[in-house]
Amino acid sequence: MKKSLNVFDNVLDLIGNTPLIKLNKMTQDFDGEFYAKVESFNPGHSSKDRIALFIINEAERQGILKPGDTIIETTSGNTGFSIAMVSIIKGYNCILAVSSKSSADKIDMLKSMGAQVYVCPAHVSADDPRSYYMVAKRLHEEIKGSVYINQYFNQLNIDAHYRSTGPEIWQQTEGKITHLIACSGTGGTISGTARYLKEQNPNINIIGVDAYGSVLQKYHETGEFDEKEIYPYRIEGLGKNLIPTATDFKIIDRFIKVTDESSAHTAREISRTEGLFVGYTSGAVMQAIKQLNEDGTFKKGDKVVAIFPDHGSRYMSKVYSDKWMQEQGFFDSKSEVSETIQYIK
Repeated sequence: MKKSLNVFDNVLDLIGNTPLIKLNKMTQDFDGEFYAKVESFNPGHSSKDRIALFIINEAERQGILKPGDTIIETTSGNTGFSIAMVSIIKGYNCILAVSSKSSADKIDMLKSMGAQVYVCPAHVSADDPRSYYMVAKRLHEEIKGSVYINQYFNQLNIDAHYRSTGPEIWQQTEGKITHLIACSGTGGTISGTARYLKEQNPNINIIGVDAYGSVLQKYHETGEFDEKEIYPYRIEGLGKNLIPTATDFKIIDRFIKVTDESSAHTAREISRTEGLFVGYTSGAVMQAIKQLNEDGTFKKGDKVVAIFPDHGSRYMSKVYSDKWMQEQGFFDSKSEVSETIQYIK
């Protein structure tokens, strides 16, 4: 009998089952044990692979998507890449409305995956006709046979992580997880993962990471959408200037805010100390852990899981660029600039 080859049918079979990796050096003086759910091990290098495949499969099951249709989405980059990847395999056209805050690396990656990209100004209100929300909505209305994923208001965003990320973390920690720390943008990752984990153990502490300039933390604490909280910030895929229905605020115990600058430095620190080349939002999650440790959140015996959403390659022109860091004022002096490259003449 001929033995089957040990191969995958396509890249979509590689989505999910990402590793949980112990953080050692950065947390060696902290109380508790700390683990990173490293989502860059997905084939599209981010957690957004999970929702792209899940939502598109569900749309096919319901007969909403048909061969040759067009998929439209708003994205800070990662979801767009994942949707473009799934569209290639399944034979759909892909149109993406992208925030101008997205790195040039991300935009180039989207183009390389065959997507048609509309770059929209980042610092306009959500209801401005130029915003990436409204541009995607307009394109959906204009293009016959199109489906608008709309991750910010799509409950399937939550369901994807409820069915995959949550069970994986529960199994990987053998049910011993005490804290989940995750960024909140659309809110699908933290909400779906938390919903599953809380069903297994309601005492697990769920902490969302928000950005200064975003409305999420205040909305969670007061129920008030405060436009005065909104101002431009640099971290991509974290925080919002609107309230996404894909965020289950009831299941999140608290939010903590981090700055652009500290998150950028911490992303670089993760790469240098843990050997994990991660993105800007991963730096934000790790920065939140540092701040939580300082305020005494953790104790000995705790098992803390942080979701690291994406890969550092998406930020080569941003947090991993000394030039960009200097332009943002994130280096206090010229001596802080990396001098590890020497040119021999």
